[in-house]
Amino acid sequence: MVAAIALSVMILLLIAGFPLKVPLIVGALIVMWLEMPFLDPSDLIRQMISGVQPVVLSAVPMFILAADLMTRGRTAHTLLDLVSSFLGHLRGGLPITTAVSCTLFGAVSGSTQATVVAMGSPLRPRLLKAGYKDSFTLALIVNASDVALLIPPSIGMIVYGVVAQTSPAQLFIAGIGPGLLIVLMISVWCYAYTRWQGIAPQPRAAWSERGRALLRAFPAFGLPVVVIGGIYSGVFTPTEAASISVLYAAILELLVYRSLRLSDLFSVARSTGLITAVVFILVAAGQAFAYSISFAQIPQELIGPLIEFVGDNPQLALLVIALIYFVGCMFVDPIVVILIFTPILAPLVTATGLDPVLVGTIVVMQAAIGSATPPFGVDLFTAMAVFRRPYFDVIKGTPPFILIMVIATILVIAFPQIALFLRDLAFK
Repeated sequence: MVAAIALSVMILLLIAGFPLKVPLIVGALIVMWLEMPFLDPSDLIRQMISGVQPVVLSAVPMFILAADLMTRGRTAHTLLDLVSSFLGHLRGGLPITTAVSCTLFGAVSGSTQATVVAMGSPLRPRLLKAGYKDSFTLALIVNASDVALLIPPSIGMIVYGVVAQTSPAQLFIAGIGPGLLIVLMISVWCYAYTRWQGIAPQPRAAWSERGRALLRAFPAFGLPVVVIGGIYSGVFTPTEAASISVLYAAILELLVYRSLRLSDLFSVARSTGLITAVVFILVAAGQAFAYSISFAQIPQELIGPLIEFVGDNPQLALLVIALIYFVGCMFVDPIVVILIFTPILAPLVTATGLDPVLVGTIVVMQAAIGSATPPFGVDLFTAMAVFRRPYFDVIKGTPPFILIMVIATILVIAFPQIALFLRDLAFK
């Protein structure tokens, strides 16, 4: 009864247009007043503070700052030119270039929305000029950008790791396999779509042009090598890797590419501060909500019948978890969904003995799907703002890409080593 009241009020507040932090805090207060009137509201304040205290969360503003530096600089263009010089002449080469470029930029930024802006702005005109429909172009850019949630560094994985008390470093490594699988599947669809539409490939780039593009992009490849290699080898933690990524991005854009000036750093830092504040407020509110429902034993009441239904079948448990997060991310920001459902579903994960890193990878995959899925995927609205296109134009071409992501999820559930092979190689 208490859960139904709290959930109803939270949905009404969302429909009324309140910021996402308000329903979370109000939901926590409702549960506290109805189930735990003996608690002082200051207890929730203390929980909110504790929610943003984990040291690993300090990686979030660092990765956001590094992404912002590279979005405003030349990194995105150098990566795009490199991929285009090697793949542009293939059948479907331009959209495949888009998918691979978004993946590479995601690997150095960790942000889906930054990838939409940085890669979508130069690529969309090229795709339209080559003869691709705008609906296909917009859907491709949005969905390929969402692979950034899986390829490290990933802010979504950091948040999940904090909430679920799972190693972000292991989550980072585990996300590589599913991320590459999705890129491969998107590339196959791009090839098939290009043949179906009868669009001719671009001219082949000369080897001299490829060499120049490789030389220009070579410094940018150092960032994922340093971040992933450093974590993989144990030289530094994900938090330390985040700080190094900022230093590397600053050197890259200020000294190597010279695309930014020292005077630009203030506006970049201000933008990072605003985004970080939003993320941390949501994390704090999510901690208060998780504390209140856990104290009131609501997850156990809700998940009990589900545990009985799943039994000891881990694959069925993963399918149920994936479905819950998939539906949730269609309506609410993925970070909020992670904050709300992770503590609720924790008893199911424990009861079925699932690998928490595998669960985290599946969860972040659903966050990637949800970011580009109607009705309220966050990257859909980013695309609307960046490309100035109406809502229905943006979502028109999304169904094939959503199907690809769903199939990728099923494959990872059926063959967990897609996610766990590199993790086991690195940490066991």
